[in-house]
Amino acid sequence: MTDTDTDTETITVADVSEGPGGDTDADPGTPVSLPVVELLTGRGFVTGKSGSGKSNTASVLVENLLANNFPVLVVDTDGEYYGLKEEFELLHAGADDECDIQVSPEHAEKIASLALESNVPIILDVSGYLDDEVAKELLLSVAKHLFAKEKKLKKPFLMLVEEVHEYIPEGGGLDETGKMLIKIGKRGRKHGLGIVGISQRPADVKKDFITQCDWLVWHRLTWNNDTNVVSRIIDAEHANAVEDLGDGEAFLMTDWSESVRRVQFHRKRTFDAGATPGLDDFERPELKSVSDDLVSDLREISDEQERRESELADLRQELDRKEARIEELEAELAEARDLSRMADQFAQAMLQKAEAPYRGGDGRNRARASAMAADQIELDAYEPGDAAPDEPADTTRDEGSDDGDSGADEPDRPAIEPGDWPPSASVSEVDPADGGTTDPTTPGSGDDADAGDSNAPVGGQADVTFDAESGASERAGADGPDRTTAATTHGTREAVVADLRSTIEALPDISRRMLAHYRRERTADPVDAHVAAGGTPDQPMAYGRNRPLRTDGFVEHVDEGRYRYALRDRVAAAFDGHLDGDALDETVRDVERSFVDEETLAAEETDPQVADEQDEVEVVDGGDSGDGGRIGDDGFVDEDAVVIEGSDDPPASADDATRRQMAADDGSDPRSDDLTDAEFL
Repeated sequence: MTDTDTDTETITVADVSEGPGGDTDADPGTPVSLPVVELLTGRGFVTGKSGSGKSNTASVLVENLLANNFPVLVVDTDGEYYGLKEEFELLHAGADDECDIQVSPEHAEKIASLALESNVPIILDVSGYLDDEVAKELLLSVAKHLFAKEKKLKKPFLMLVEEVHEYIPEGGGLDETGKMLIKIGKRGRKHGLGIVGISQRPADVKKDFITQCDWLVWHRLTWNNDTNVVSRIIDAEHANAVEDLGDGEAFLMTDWSESVRRVQFHRKRTFDAGATPGLDDFERPELKSVSDDLVSDLREISDEQERRESELADLRQELDRKEARIEELEAELAEARDLSRMADQFAQAMLQKAEAPYRGGDGRNRARASAMAADQIELDAYEPGDAAPDEPADTTRDEGSDDGDSGADEPDRPAIEPGDWPPSASVSEVDPADGGTTDPTTPGSGDDADAGDSNAPVGGQADVTFDAESGASERAGADGPDRTTAATTHGTREAVVADLRSTIEALPDISRRMLAHYRRERTADPVDAHVAAGGTPDQPMAYGRNRPLRTDGFVEHVDEGRYRYALRDRVAAAFDGHLDGDALDETVRDVERSFVDEETLAAEETDPQVADEQDEVEVVDGGDSGDGGRIGDDGFVDEDAVVIEGSDDPPASADDATRRQMAADDGSDPRSDDLTDAEFL
């Protein structure tokens, strides 16, 4: 393209027409010329109903400017300006295949550079974009770059916008594109950037734009709202006359002439692509094309855009594959967590079953020597029918007893009731010959005891119970129980306490602090106990340090993830259930001294807890033992009694009731008030 011909100051576009509203100073047919600078830098508006000639007028203006090498940019919304290529070399850019190049908002800056810096006339055809938002974005980007470049270049340039009411409507709000066009209309003139808006509905165009225009062309209008606009802008006379204008005829109103002329615009010279199709054959003329060098930069932008879009498509596919893989891994992880949770629940259930007490469940038998603590193995010597290694079994009864029965007729009896638990060192040895003890220091031993006590046990056997506090034994007599001091040997309370304390002291410090936490809370989660003991909330570590407490029986699993303080049960199990009440509490406190400070224990002793409500014990059948429902004593109280909550009555002795029932079944005299336990032996 060549530089602008600055010698051309006006272009002739119409002739004066005859009729109402015309200029009386000029004869009909007088040529009408327009100043180029006013057209290129000013603000114009061309309107008229469809078929009245407004698009022809716009094409005539563009043809004259192009013929004089003045650059323009036409925003074509209907694809009707490409016919200009029949005569002029210009760039047809848009979305259709018939365009010289397909463009997008990424091409906007290059389009503005070609128009202003290279004097390339451009038809920006937005009719082929299926998405109106894309077309508006393209127009917005081009307008912004034109405005920005013109601030520096100050070069007269005209931008013509078809269907301008779609961008700057009267009734609706303005989007970014409309605001940019209004900005060009108000401020573009000082930078050299002019704008012409074309619309068939002036009533729909924002009036702020129309009233700011330097020149206006009014073709035929028939709708009242549109003629009212003419009446407001010009006057009522022209509003009435505008309805009778012929094709191509218009009222031309300009600021520089301060007159309104009725004119007939020339016919366009190039192919009319916007003409209404008729019955005649349509033959498209040969159009000029632009050189490859002109669009090479635009093609590079298109190639780069396609490359980016291809890369984005590849990245999206890769992202989709990774997201699908993530979903698969999340599903596998969820399944693994479910399996882990099920395995943990199964392991907890099996563990709870394996640790069930041997009397009440089918878990491991803690009474077996292989499963018992070392301090319990020697308790087997006191099972019924067993005798001490160096002591002969006493199978005779004292002939001096009140019963008077011969000892030869009596069955063998164990030296101690199974329900009692005296340690071996605390049992007085009995002389089979005289029915007394061989210990001369024991009061009431030998014949003197039998002679002076009508209620003495038959055969000289004392009713012995273990004094858990002193380690001594008691023998029931007429004057009340007598105590004997026994030496501390293996199997005594002191030995049990020492063994349990040794086990606890061998635990890691944090495990002992966890045990103290269980003692305070009674029931707790291993993680909470671990944190309270100064550890971290790491679950595997907490359960690892909780394991020795559980395996040694100091805590017991009660439900999912929670354990209870079970030291009292562990101590009771160490004595095979024969130690209870205050003696058991005192023994538990002795063991607790291995991990609880004396100050805490002393404070608890000075502020004892209120005793629980007394429970009632109801004697029940021992089940069918093959003897017709006869109740038999097996040596364990808890198998012959049922505890009933909330009773104020003292508990009955299940063993006592069992023995009385046995005596009644044998025909003996079942005295219920004044017989001692020994008299039923």
